[in-house]
Amino acid sequence: MEMELLRGILIPFVGTSAGAACVFFMKKELGRGVQRALTGFAAGVMVAASVWSLLIPAMEQSEHMGSLAFLPAAVGFWAGVLFLLLLDHLIPHLHMHSQSAEGPRSRLARTTMMVLAVTLHNIPEGMAVGVVYAGWRAGNAEISAGGALALALGIAIQNFPEGAIISMPLRAEGKSRAGAFLSGVLSGAVEPLGALLTVLAARLVVPAMPYLLSFAAGAMIYVVVEELIPEMSAGEHSDIGVVLFAAGFTVMMALDVVLG
Repeated sequence: MEMELLRGILIPFVGTSAGAACVFFMKKELGRGVQRALTGFAAGVMVAASVWSLLIPAMEQSEHMGSLAFLPAAVGFWAGVLFLLLLDHLIPHLHMHSQSAEGPRSRLARTTMMVLAVTLHNIPEGMAVGVVYAGWRAGNAEISAGGALALALGIAIQNFPEGAIISMPLRAEGKSRAGAFLSGVLSGAVEPLGALLTVLAARLVVPAMPYLLSFAAGAMIYVVVEELIPEMSAGEHSDIGVVLFAAGFTVMMALDVVLG
């Protein structure tokens, strides 16, 4: 069980690192159309994971509350949204293709703030994987090993293009290939760390599992609405982001059902 837990926690990180390695093989930055498509796909995966792997199990675990079974999920969801909102205001960061940084004023380099933006994005993903594996490890009937693996694989799939989307622009900004790759890897390192901390926290507060599941869902939905959807829709009108959003949602939904 411990080895399966470790594997599940590391799978998304491997996806990010593999994507960041594209900087060694690709000479040009990804085109805006490709970036929109990949961002839309990532958004679809995250929304599907939030619903199928987090919110639904959270409500199933609260069935004993009858008509109030939604309450822990709603409370946890809002806590996750507010947590990311707080981080958004406390940590200086710069979204891709944006000219002005968000958060407090800082003298950090532009490339550093770009990495911090992706790191913020990855925090809820690591928490989501951690809390699902914690639920499975605790013997929770609503969470299977296959379901936990499905979430880890789904996030790894969408992390691959994310790794490329962060490393390639950093290369274009003047970083060396090795430096751009390392920055991409470091932006994803928060995922296994967040997952491990969430697993440890969940062991201490097992009755709070519905709140923790929905907390991760709220944090991921915040990232999708605040960052990914604007990025996939920026610039000239294009439906590619929406189409790939639907594709990502379908892939994650299928993984959850087939493996769960």
